[in-house]
Amino acid sequence: MTETVVIDCFPSSVARYVDDHAIVAVDVIRATTMAVTAAAAGRRCVVAADLEDAFTTRDRIGNAVLAGEIGGDMPQGFDMNNSPAELARRGDVDRPLVMLSTLGTQVMLEAGRSAHGAYVACFRNFGAVARHLIDYRGQVAFIGAGSRGEFREEDQMCCAWLAEILVKAGYRPSNAQTTEIIERWSGVPAIACETSNSVAYLRRSGQLDDFDFVIEHVDDLDIVCSIDGNEVRPWPHLPPARATD
Repeated sequence: MTETVVIDCFPSSVARYVDDHAIVAVDVIRATTMAVTAAAAGRRCVVAADLEDAFTTRDRIGNAVLAGEIGGDMPQGFDMNNSPAELARRGDVDRPLVMLSTLGTQVMLEAGRSAHGAYVACFRNFGAVARHLIDYRGQVAFIGAGSRGEFREEDQMCCAWLAEILVKAGYRPSNAQTTEIIERWSGVPAIACETSNSVAYLRRSGQLDDFDFVIEHVDDLDIVCSIDGNEVRPWPHLPPARATD
């Protein structure tokens, strides 16, 4: 089995990898940071496919926090925006989180179709996820959610950091784009992503506390999160099954 890493972007790209890659979904600003923060707090985290699914899931579960955005705006009837900073301040961890976002939740759900395992990563847990995957010894795809046709800087950075750890452990980049992204972001501090249009949006909309949260919480969680169906769950502290020929 060839041990490779590939970096790609957008939910539509995931289908290329579901049959033969373990997949890691990345949406640093803000969906995967939200999901990982929820899981780390012991909060159940359910990912919705669309608005109808979000409301139906909330009603079915009961007493859930409905959080997210569509096109950057919080839908009517939601309890909070797609804000990991706000979520971290909430004390009601016994209430499940039902979350929806424009692209981040979509890339998570698409990744969940992988026959070889699907994971959720952000700046907070990239080290834990990468270390967990070292023993997989197969093909791993890191997929950024993207936004408005762009592979945003923060997602490139997180994918690069993940892939670099595996490359140092003996994995091989599968294409020139992956090599270039790893080299571009190697050793770069988290604040370098402040040039992203994602951060520009947070600045315009008065939500820079989420950017501060993202750059102040880097590699601070030793938690591996998998996407199982439509739920993000902490992975048991066991190595992943090795890939087979």
